Amino acid sequence: MTRVSAITIALALAGAATFSHSALTQTGTGWTQLFDGKSLDGWDQVGTANWRVEDGALVADKSTSQQGGHLVTKGSYKDHMIYAEFWTDEKANSGIFVRCKDPKKIGARDCYEFNIFDTRPDPSYGTGAIVYFAEANPALKVGGKWNTMEISANKRHLTLTLNGTKTADVNNGFFEEGHFTLQWGAGVVKFRKVAVKPL
Repeated sequence: MTRVSAITIALALAGAATFSHSALTQTGTGWTQLFDGKSLDGWDQVGTANWRVEDGALVADKSTSQQGGHLVTKGSYKDHMIYAEFWTDEKANSGIFVRCKDPKKIGARDCYEFNIFDTRPDPSYGTGAIVYFAEANPALKVGGKWNTMEISANKRHLTLTLNGTKTADVNNGFFEEGHFTLQWGAGVVKFRKVAVKPL
């Protein structure tokens, strides 16, 4: 075996170990699963999106008004991590809104919006951004495949990681505590796993 091959294998194994450890932590100590794969239990609905469960995923693809809608956690969180697996089509407008003090008043000016919006007119706050607080860097496209989203809200420090790539990192203290939501704004949106861990 050449030295280069040995190094390549070692790096691959190290990466696999890191991924496995990371994947395990979302179901390990301190993590709470918020979706049982069967029902909307544990969530409140705000707005008029047609949230339902299909094939083990939370799904929405239309609304009875122009308002859109959210699934809102029953609990309120301060310092915490969120792990989610999601699928959207190319035209979807979705995301996770964090630290929403009033669960019936949800918007990018009322909470932190960790965005999923590949076709947003201003792409700097598209997929991978924290709208109005941190532009996406790098800007990623996620439509048409399953993705992972990892959010950390630790005191003033907020980070967003998509598919293992950190896309937003900022310090901000506007919103300190509140509910978090899964958004449907347009297109087809699916979440098949959502977990939270207090820090």
